Amino acid sequence: MAGTDVLTPFRVLNGIHEASPTVISVRGRRLGNGHFGLIAGPCTVESRDQTLSSARAVAEAGATMLRGGAFKPRTSPYAFSGLGLEALEILREASDETGLPVVTELLDPRHVEEVAAIADVVQVGARNMQNYPLLVEVGRLDRPVLLKRGSSASVDELLNAAECVAKEGNERIILCERGIRTFERATRYTLDLGAVAALKQRTHLPVVVDPSHAAGERSLVLPLARAAAAVGADGIIVEVHPRPDEALCDGPQQLAAGEFRAFAAEIAAIASLLGKQIG
Repeated sequence: MAGTDVLTPFRVLNGIHEASPTVISVRGRRLGNGHFGLIAGPCTVESRDQTLSSARAVAEAGATMLRGGAFKPRTSPYAFSGLGLEALEILREASDETGLPVVTELLDPRHVEEVAAIADVVQVGARNMQNYPLLVEVGRLDRPVLLKRGSSASVDELLNAAECVAKEGNERIILCERGIRTFERATRYTLDLGAVAALKQRTHLPVVVDPSHAAGERSLVLPLARAAAAVGADGIIVEVHPRPDEALCDGPQQLAAGEFRAFAAEIAAIASLLGKQIG
C-alpha cells in the first residue's frame, strides 16, 4: 500500500530494501554475507603485557579483529572499570604490532574523539543499547558500530536502537546477540539463538554472537560458539586472556590464550561447512 514504508519504524535498516546483505569491511577484514568475523581479545585492558600477549595469541590463531575494553561499565562501583585513555594507547600498540583492527567500547560522549582515534569499530555495550545521546554520537562517526543487545531488550528494541544510529548517517552497524536475562541460572544469560535467525531475516545487517557473556563460564563458550556459527551468525566476539584466573574482570568466562588456536580452528571449520570463510 502506498505510503506504508513511511510508517515502518525501520525505514533505513529494513532488509527488504537491500539487494544483498551488508558487508562490513575494516582494514581488509570483512564481516557479513559469507565472511565470518572472529573477534577476540581480553575483556578489559589491564596492562600492556597482558594485552599484547592476548593480541599476539589471537592474531596467530587467525582472529580477524582485536577486542579489548578501555572503559568498562561495572555493576559494582568498586570493581575494576578499565584503564581509560591509557588503555587506548595500549590497544593502539597491540594493533600496530599485530595488524588487527581494534573493537573497543565507547561509554561516554565526552570520549568520542579519543575512542574514534583508536577504534576501527566502536562498540556500544548492552548497558548502553538505549542510551540515545550516545547512539546519536556514534551515528555521526565515520566508523562501523558494534551494537550489543541489552540484557532485557527485545529484538524490536535492538533494531530501533540500530535505527537511531543509522538515521544519523552511519549504516555500518553490526548487531550483537549476547544473551538475555531469563529465569534460567545455569548460564549467566540465556543465549537467544532464535534472535540471530530473526535478525538475519528482518535486516540486511551482519549479526555476531558473544558466547562469553552469555555463558559466564569458559567451559560453555565453545558449545555456544559452535551453535552460533551453525545458526547462521556472521561472526563471534569472544574473550581471551593469558591468565584468566588472574583477570580483573570476568575471569571465569575468558578463554586461556594458549587454548584459543584450537577453539578458532573448530569454529572456522563449522563456518566453512556453511560456505563462509574467516574474514
